[in-house]
Amino acid sequence: MKLIDSIVSQAADIASLRRNIHAHPELCFKELRTAELVASKLAEWGIPVHRGLGSTGVVGIVGNGSSSRAIGLRADMDALPMQEINRFAHASTAPGKMHACGHDGHTAMLLAAAQYLSTQRHFDGTVYLIFQPAEEGGGGAREMIQDGLFELFPMDAVFGLHNWPGFAVGQFAASPGPVMASSNEFHITIHGNGGHAAMPHNTLDPVPLACQLVQAFQTIISRNVKPVEAGVISVTMINAGEATNVIPNCCELQGTVRTFSTDVLDMIEARMQLMTEHTCAAYGMTADFAFRRNYPPTINSAPEVAIARAVMAGIVGADQVQAQEPTMGAEDFSYMLQARPGCYAFIANGDGDHRDSGHGGGPCLLHNPSYDFNDALLPLGATYWVRLAEALLLAKE
Repeated sequence: MKLIDSIVSQAADIASLRRNIHAHPELCFKELRTAELVASKLAEWGIPVHRGLGSTGVVGIVGNGSSSRAIGLRADMDALPMQEINRFAHASTAPGKMHACGHDGHTAMLLAAAQYLSTQRHFDGTVYLIFQPAEEGGGGAREMIQDGLFELFPMDAVFGLHNWPGFAVGQFAASPGPVMASSNEFHITIHGNGGHAAMPHNTLDPVPLACQLVQAFQTIISRNVKPVEAGVISVTMINAGEATNVIPNCCELQGTVRTFSTDVLDMIEARMQLMTEHTCAAYGMTADFAFRRNYPPTINSAPEVAIARAVMAGIVGADQVQAQEPTMGAEDFSYMLQARPGCYAFIANGDGDHRDSGHGGGPCLLHNPSYDFNDALLPLGATYWVRLAEALLLAKE
């Protein structure tokens, strides 16, 4: 691997910083300590800082030369509301909060790149360092945009990077088109007429109807979505009843819908609502149907992906740059890609062998209580950020 020597020499300090963040996780829109740490480090390195976008977001500004060209590099800062079971020295000190998705590492990688860029400005233009709050369900990217991210900091393209467990360190993945799905939720309440379980003929039982809907929803995927398209409908919660001998008045269904296409999403929502209303009517019941669209699909633009892949190949070799298999997980970087062209890529996090003594018994997977970011990625990810900025903002001869 062709890593930047000065970044490698600072790796221990950046790892210590990453572990500091890991030990003090903060949930969405409450990243006060993390934002303060980020802002103070940027200021220490002489980088102008803008704070408060999307409540706790931080933007660092590194410019050089006279070009008006500019790019954005984004890292997310928030943790998850889950209990860490690791017992190593840098495990979470906040009960019920954990950096189980590697945002501590994403922040540290971008800080390492910022430190280098602050002294070695081998580019002509401006690099905006975007430290974003509330990726985990809060839509922090959307909030930063609504607060004027792209008006205050005009940029030609924007780039994101996420660690990906299960692949050997030294690999990247990037592909054009959809790489992560939209995230959406539904909440259905079926209104029946309860009564004694021994006399069901005197009731309108919502439970069999709910079971029928759970099965019927799957026919939307198998019979309404084109086989070459992708969609997921998962009913993940069913709530009804309080006693074994009582047929309940109501039954609630909740779950998620994931697609790579807005057209497919539109169709799924419409079909689910029609199925719910008409099935309920056939049984003499009614329903409340609510469908909430959260994150849109994450769709990379081809020119930016081509540049990113070339940069990756220059660091680790072309054979270590993989095609990015789309995942039905969601990512609010999608909002940024709706506003600007760019590339959201993956960097391999290994299989978990890097974890210190005292880690939990589970696998090193995202959103797992035994997860930990692999510090070996820090110089690699930082080198990628620097070389990407230099490639996109070529210095004048």
